[in-house]
Parts: sequence; C-alpha cells; structure tokens
Amino acid sequence: MGHGGKPKKGESAIPYVLSACVSGVMEVFLFHPVDTTAKRLMSNTQPIFSHPEKGAGTRLSEVVFAKAHGQPLGTKVRNMFPGISFGAYYKILQRTYKFGAQMILKNAMQDRFGGAFANRFGDKLGKDMISACSGSLVGLGEVALLPLDLLKIKAQTNPEALQGRGVLQIFKQEGLRNMYAGWNWTALRNMPGSFALFGATSFTYTWLFNTDPKKATFAQTCAGSIIGGTSSILVSSPMDVIKVRIQNKPFDDPRGGLTIIKDAIRQEGPGAFFKGLGPKVGLIGPKLFFSWTIAQYLGRAISESWEAQGKK
Repeated sequence: MGHGGKPKKGESAIPYVLSACVSGVMEVFLFHPVDTTAKRLMSNTQPIFSHPEKGAGTRLSEVVFAKAHGQPLGTKVRNMFPGISFGAYYKILQRTYKFGAQMILKNAMQDRFGGAFANRFGDKLGKDMISACSGSLVGLGEVALLPLDLLKIKAQTNPEALQGRGVLQIFKQEGLRNMYAGWNWTALRNMPGSFALFGATSFTYTWLFNTDPKKATFAQTCAGSIIGGTSSILVSSPMDVIKVRIQNKPFDDPRGGLTIIKDAIRQEGPGAFFKGLGPKVGLIGPKLFFSWTIAQYLGRAISESWEAQGKK
C-alpha cells in the first residue's frame, strides 16, 4: 500500500478503505490511554524530573493521571479514557480517510504523473516520491477532521472547557474559528509527517527489501510500518507540540501559534518542541505501527481474496 506502483487491472481501493477502518477501530480501544499520556506530557509546561519540591515519580504521576493522582487504581484507569467517544469518531474517520484515500490518490497520480516522476527521479525513487506526495496531500485534507481532534484533546488535558456542554452546544457557542483553532499548524504538522510516513514506508520496501508491497511478507510489512511511523513522528514532533498547546488552551485564550512558540522558547527553551518525543516514539509509535501494519496487510489479504474469487 505504501508503494506507488500502478495497480493491476481490476484491483480496487475498497479493500484498503475497509482495512483502514478496521485498523482505526482496533487502535482506539487498544491505545487511547497511551495517547492520553502523550497529550498530557506535551501539554505540561512545568519541570518533571528537575522539580524543586517534588520527586520525579510524584510529578510524573500528577501529570499523567491528572486529578486521579493518588486515587485507587480503578479511578486512575478510568481517568485514562477521557474523550473516548471523540477519540473513536476522530481516529476511525482519520485512519479510514488517511490510509484509504492515500491509496486512491497514489494510484491516480501514478496513472497521470508516473512517467514524469520516473523521468525526474528514476523508476524506483519516482514511485516512492508518488507515495510520499500523495500522502502529504492526504495529510493536508485531515484538517477537515480537526474539531473532533480538538474535542478529544481538550477532554484529555483540559476537561473543564467542555464540562456541562454537548457537542452541538460547543459548536454553537464557540464557532468554527475556535473549533478549527490551530488548523494552519495542523497542516504544517500533517503534510511533512504524512510525507515521511508513506515515503519512508515505500522506500523501505523498494530499497531495503527490494520488493513490491503487494508481495511483502508480514515481517517486511511490520518493518516498513516501524520505519515509516518513526520517521513521521520525528519530522512532525515540533509542530505537534504547538498544535496540541493551541488546542488544549481555554477557548477564550487569545494566544496564537507564534505567541505560543515565543512563550515556549522563553520559558522552556528549544527543548519544549520535543516534549513527549520519547513517549510518542515508545508509546504512541506502536499504535501507529500497529494500525499502519493492519491497514496494509489486511488490505492486501482482502484484495487477494477478492481477486481469487473473481477468477473462479
């Protein structure tokens, strides 16, 4: 799926859309607490490991478990699932759109511009670039889903901003401007991040394993997902921190992205833009590796099954 090769006659993008939807459902229920942890760490502006009054373990627990710090284990576990409804809607739609639409757009670009990319970059690298560019354009389109992501992040890091209000009431009271807060920074995060995800995955297949993605083994698919996912996280991390901080601030906070950048540099230094990078690679990374692997492998399996049935 990550490769830009022209699909065989009769191949449909529907299996990849279906597999992307399945991967989104599985990801939500397995990894939502991990996502909550990373969002809270990125939102934190105070020292954790060098706090002058509290030990690192205490301070880390306060950030990760928020108001459930010091509460029984069951309360802590429930506290890690805030915004699960928003998270489910957002993540399933996002994965279905992102992984499914990239396949459709990549094939369309291969048909229309495949020759030009091959002349400019060579056959193998040209296909990798088509995968990367189609992924980048799909990443830009993800901005449409931003309100759901915003509500999920506020539920995880600033639940007081949503308390006592339903979704429709929030939209009516806050307006589209607030619901799409940080859309430009989201686009600046998504485009290079998606470019790296799909491009590095394709590059892994074509150059490391010298294989077509439709012929990749499960181990090769996992390796492609890990390399692509890690590349995406590393590239998008600075913009991701800015995006999260814009989205988790109170609705009436007038600060924009540039102000948040200045405040972060002044108060925390350049390292602020890489906060949560360790948890994202070590914790969030596996959920991206997981969903991307499922989407690719299951999509190929469904496609091959349909092709086999069509030949009978």
